[in-house]
This record gives sequence, structure tokens and C-alpha cells, in this order.
Amino acid sequence: MTNAELWKLRETAVPRGVSNMHKTFTARAKNAELWDVEGRRYIDFAAGIAVLNTGHLHPAVREAVAKQLDLFTHTCFQVTPYEVYVRLCDRLNRLAPGPTPKKTILLTTGAEAIENAVKIARAHTGRPGVISFGGAFHGRTFFAMAMTGKVAPYKTGFGPFPGDVHHMPFPIAYHGSTVADSLRALDELFHSDIEPGQVAAIVIEPVQGEGGFYPAPPELLHALRKLCDQHGIVFVVDEIQTGFGRTGKMFAIEYAGIEPDMMTLAKSLGGGLPLSAVCGKAEIMDAPPPGGLGGTYAGSPLACAAALAAIDAIEKEDLCGRANAIGATIQSRLLALRDTDGLHAIGDVRGLGAMVAMELVEDGDASRPDANLTRAVVQEAARRGLILLSCGVRGNVIRFLVPLTASDEIVAEGLDILAGLLKDLSRKS
Repeated sequence: MTNAELWKLRETAVPRGVSNMHKTFTARAKNAELWDVEGRRYIDFAAGIAVLNTGHLHPAVREAVAKQLDLFTHTCFQVTPYEVYVRLCDRLNRLAPGPTPKKTILLTTGAEAIENAVKIARAHTGRPGVISFGGAFHGRTFFAMAMTGKVAPYKTGFGPFPGDVHHMPFPIAYHGSTVADSLRALDELFHSDIEPGQVAAIVIEPVQGEGGFYPAPPELLHALRKLCDQHGIVFVVDEIQTGFGRTGKMFAIEYAGIEPDMMTLAKSLGGGLPLSAVCGKAEIMDAPPPGGLGGTYAGSPLACAAALAAIDAIEKEDLCGRANAIGATIQSRLLALRDTDGLHAIGDVRGLGAMVAMELVEDGDASRPDANLTRAVVQEAARRGLILLSCGVRGNVIRFLVPLTASDEIVAEGLDILAGLLKDLSRKS
């Protein structure tokens, strides 16, 4: 079938609430390239929204899944456990930052990991409250939606949401918001809405994902760690998009030198298969009683095998180092487009490792986000054979999530496409 024929079928078979950025249907993919059903090739700078740090069909991941497929696909870990589950948990416990003994539960989606982190924090503290941040994205289930700090399209029409969720502003230097502003807001929250002794957890992304790829300043993370220690609050770091080499370290929180109480993990953990986890200090993780945690498909044997192979690949191929190299290349090219070629629509370029963002504004003015140009860039890039993603509370950020296995030639080819279309669009405006 053609792309047009499949799109017509999609419109009759799939509800409109499931959006698609493009009307092309993938037929096959390899590393950092994919091909649609009509045979057209695309360079993939989206990686399935950060799921494919090890690229499409990494040979080691593919081999591990094939071997597991010959053994069994499912038993439910809570019924008859299996080796790859406990081996992966042990591996994650040893990878997690900090000296405190860890334990891990495996799940299926990032939202499921967030929900379970809240359950564990509440069980451990006996408290109801949860604090997250404006601009945060934690998932599409109801409690995860309540924690998410972006209304459209994730929360529109779905309320009311669970209570005892509070948001504080995320510091963004480019928009004039400081760490001091955030901490003052938190202090005000403790005086006006909820006392610290009623807060179970503070949850933060070390780099906001959907919110716009804004890194959390280390001084904020240190202040939150100190505050959580002071008040007995569980400090939860959402590494769902930032984990597994994306930022140049296995986990982005390592840049701040902080040991979180829990981390939520997903996306590139499974090497392309659905898998998530909550990894945390053993004492906290053991708070729920037997039977309080789990899930029918949680910790799929196929996904566990894929994850072990993906982690091996990240370590053996030094994909953390590769992330830093790719990120430096992308940022250098984007800054040259802005500063040398005079593309003033590029208001800000930022990133940690290969988690890079370009914020598009009108006439270089940070207060004038250009969502229309952002949409045009994403669509025109696809027409020219490059898959990009947008993000940001105001829809004006292009995010780069190049597979860490992409060659220099592929990265350069994708950036050439982007440079050409940005120059063309600037001439038309």
C-alpha cells in the first residue's frame, strides 16, 4: 500500500487523539536511517523520541532478542520469575549513581514508572504530596498527567486530575527565570499550600524533555537534594529521556554529582522494545508490601534481553563519548547558522551531550516564540528526507535526538539538509 492509502486507513481505524507528525509510514529501518513504504529514505534525528540511543536494530540487541524468542516470550515475572529480569535489575542497581544499596522494579512504560515511583514514595513516607515542575512531562496516565507541567495537548479536556500535586517554576536562564526564583516559589508553596512534612516526593527531569530541553542547573539539584534530606522527602529524578548515554553520561544526574533516592527509567533502556524501571535506594524500594507492585507484562523477557544487550553496547562502544562528540557537532553547526549566517530566528542553542535543542523566535527575541516556523521546519525537513521533532511549552523548540550510533557522515548529511531548509525559509519570510 502507498502512504496515501495507509493514511486513509489510519483515519478510519485510529482515533484522532493519536496524532502523527508525518503522513509517511515506515517500512524498515537501520541504525540512523529509515525507509517508508514507497521506498523513500530518511535520516532519523528523532530516534523514536529518544528510544533508540543504540540505533534501529542494533546487531547485538537483535541477536539477544532472537535468542530469547527461541526460549519463551512471557510467563509473568510475578508467577514464574526468570533470569533476565533479575540480571537486568542487578545491572541497573550497579549502574545507578551513589554508594547506597539499590533495588529495581521493571515495568513497561515511562508513565508506569512515574506512577510506581509515587506509590513507593508514598508507602515509604506515609505522605500524600508530590511536587513537580512547570514544563515537565511525566506521562499520559492520570497521575502522570497531573504531574506534567504542560496543558496542551496532554491535559486538555481530561480533568479533573488527582489532588496533592503541586508545581513550581523551572529555572530557565534564557527566559530570565533563575534558581533563586524557583527556590523562592518553593518556599512560598511550603507556606501557602502544603507543609514539607506532607510531601512524599519531589520529581524533576535533569533536562526537561517535552518542556524544551532545558537543563536543570546543578545548584538547583543540590538545593533540592539538601531540602529533601532536611524534610524526609524522597528525591526522584526522571531519567526517562535523559538516560543511557544520551547526555554524555549514563545518567544526566551524574553531572551534578548527586545520588537520587529513586530514578525512573524507560525509552532507550529497552534498545527499542517497551521497558521501564524504577531504581532506588533499597530501603525506600522495599516500602510497599508484597503484591503492592507489579504488572502482567512488566519486565518482558524479550525487552530485558534487549536491555542487557543495549547496555553492553553503550559501554563497549563508548556511546557516552559518542554523545558528546555528536552534541558538539550539532551545537557548533547551529551556532554557526545563527552567528555567521545571520539566521536570527535561532534564538538559543543548548544541550547536554547529544540532547540538543534549537529555540526558534522572531527576530532573535526570546519573548516572541515562533511556533509557526518550528512547524514549518519539521514538515519541510521531512519533505527533504530528515525526521525532526519539536517540543517546548510554546511549541517553538526543535530537539535533536540523533542515535548515538550514527556515523559522522549521516550526522553531517542531516545537518546539511537542516541548514539548507532554514536558509530557504528565512529568505521566504
